[in-house]
Amino acid sequence: MNVATTEGRKLSRGFGWLALLGTLLVIAGIIGLIYTGVATLTSMLLFGWLLLVGGLVGLLHAIESRGTSYFWLGVVVAALNIAAGVVVIKHPEGTAEALTMFAALLFLTGGVFRLVGSVVVRGPQMGWTLLQGAFGLLLGLLVLFDWPHSSLYVLGCFFSLALLFDGLGLIAIGIGGRRIVSMVSERLDEAVPAADKPITAPEDEQK
Repeated sequence: MNVATTEGRKLSRGFGWLALLGTLLVIAGIIGLIYTGVATLTSMLLFGWLLLVGGLVGLLHAIESRGTSYFWLGVVVAALNIAAGVVVIKHPEGTAEALTMFAALLFLTGGVFRLVGSVVVRGPQMGWTLLQGAFGLLLGLLVLFDWPHSSLYVLGCFFSLALLFDGLGLIAIGIGGRRIVSMVSERLDEAVPAADKPITAPEDEQK
């Protein structure tokens, strides 16, 4: 077995693992879309633990860089991350409500700016920009009018959709990568026998 074939199999196995990971993410995304409340709490807990771990890592880096001008800034930022992580982990429902309100306000302001900007500028993409602005405005109003009940499903829905699309992307990369590796390996296998064939002199061919 030549080196190219061995490396091709390793690459193909790696792309296979990517496709498997993508499948797991797709399954998790579908389950999250079915149980949006559980997905919301899960996303909040993950967010809290990320803040907590990031704060601890930042605090360690700040301690290592003590004596520099960035020491106290690093300590303050790390302490804020740790405090925010603890609050999110202890109160995931309240955090979900606050973030849902923030998301609704973002949708509203983004929709209004797109609508006003498209009317003022009147560019070639005016119709598409108007549609985006109207959709953002409508989505923000729907989330805001149903708040705080909307906090039970909005963030979980977004989190699950992110998992779903990330999983589909990994599946596409894994399957596409395996096909490319397979095609390259076949070409190399066809080229190896021709390269190993002994070169004969013209006199030998005439004999």
